[in-house]
Amino acid sequence: MTRSFRRGRVLLLLLLLPAACTTVGQEPDDVSRAPAPGKRWQPEPRVSWQWQLSGKLDTSVKAAVYDVDGFNTTKEQVAGLNKAGRRTVCYLSTGAWEEFRPDADAFPKTMLGEGNGWEGERWLDIRRLSELEPLIAKRFDMCRNKGFDAVEPDNMDGYRNKTGFPLTADDQLKYNRLIAKLAHDRGLAVGLKNDLDQIPQLVGDFDFAVNEQCFEYDECEQLRPFIAAGKAVFHVEYEGRIGQWCPRSQELELSSLQKKYELGAWRQFCPPDSP
Repeated sequence: MTRSFRRGRVLLLLLLLPAACTTVGQEPDDVSRAPAPGKRWQPEPRVSWQWQLSGKLDTSVKAAVYDVDGFNTTKEQVAGLNKAGRRTVCYLSTGAWEEFRPDADAFPKTMLGEGNGWEGERWLDIRRLSELEPLIAKRFDMCRNKGFDAVEPDNMDGYRNKTGFPLTADDQLKYNRLIAKLAHDRGLAVGLKNDLDQIPQLVGDFDFAVNEQCFEYDECEQLRPFIAAGKAVFHVEYEGRIGQWCPRSQELELSSLQKKYELGAWRQFCPPDSP
């Protein structure tokens, strides 16, 4: 299981948390109301979440939102989480090809660019909208049919990376808006993954944001438009002490976790400050 981390960092051991930080065992049980019939789910700032993309799915976490692998998570697991009052987000890579996915052969080889830093993954030529649309639509159909509430499309900032294609910011905006439309057409909420520079243009198209390491790279202020629009920002840090950045996360109203790079079940959470 791989994700697109923005930086090719070496995995470091996380430091012990200070005593003042809240741990998983102290977390209050949290749920997220299902949307009204015919309405799309809209996560709000401060909502709690869990992000697990590897290992056996741990459904005992008391978070209101679970962001989990769309291919590996079963319809029965999604139904169980929804029955427990948890909302579910379907993680998929939409900007990079993964050789280990069951639909890998459906992507034309001429659409595959350079590696994105993870074994078995290559950037996609997102300019080829007419060819990509049915491929991504089929994946989103899978998410909808499994009962997910939303999708987390990954690798959404290829234009800022060495992809092997001359991608422009405009190419990325067109593709990201297509992704949002495909999700919305299926009644699914959709999150903008990283792509901080295009938040001003895309905040109206997406229902929430997913961010990695904005405190480590001093970028969290760029996420403010989502919070101002009443939309959740699901955020993780991988290194350092959670107590160093949690107070600022509370001020910004982010939904923040400390995770390990493999994104297994382990988590430390930053509790929301009082509104």
